[in-house]
Amino acid sequence: MTTKIKKLDRRISKSKTAMKEALLSLMKKKHFKEITITDIVQTADLNRGTFYKHYQYKEELLEEIIDDVIKDLIDSYRDPYKGMEVFTVSELTSSAIKIFDHVAQYTNFYSLLGKSNVLFELQNRICNELKQLLLQDLSNNPLHSNINSNLNASYQAHAIWGMIIEWIDNNFMYSSTYMAEQLLAILHYNPVEIRVN
Repeated sequence: MTTKIKKLDRRISKSKTAMKEALLSLMKKKHFKEITITDIVQTADLNRGTFYKHYQYKEELLEEIIDDVIKDLIDSYRDPYKGMEVFTVSELTSSAIKIFDHVAQYTNFYSLLGKSNVLFELQNRICNELKQLLLQDLSNNPLHSNINSNLNASYQAHAIWGMIIEWIDNNFMYSSTYMAEQLLAILHYNPVEIRVN
């Protein structure tokens, strides 16, 4: 690849990143439908022509942001067992859990989830992505015959998402390391009995 192409690729990447950050910043202040392309390019310190080189509509920009986040979410989820033939939860360490690092990297995005009507449907999409990942894992490691794989995957996906929502609602007061440690502790928690008064 020539130096000229590398510079062009870097410039495109920088422009797109600026527009994505601008849109997320604007969405903290007003509803998505009220945001104009002019708002986006002014906030990003770019011109309208740069926007139209990459996108036709602001919805395309938002969709690309969502796609980026979902791709990174999947990569983060799979990271602990990348290259392993057999994955055992009992051997999992909190430092191997990367999903909370992913959320920390995209705090601006995740902070908007509960506040924006546009991103509300994304919560279901994220839970569904997590469920599909869990189902893939379960297909390689069949459960006890009494346990329905779909129900188990849905339960676990919503449990992980519940932890993320709690973290968001508390303004990310815990570190991603602490969140990973808590998830691991929950996964290993297996009460023999529950006392009731």
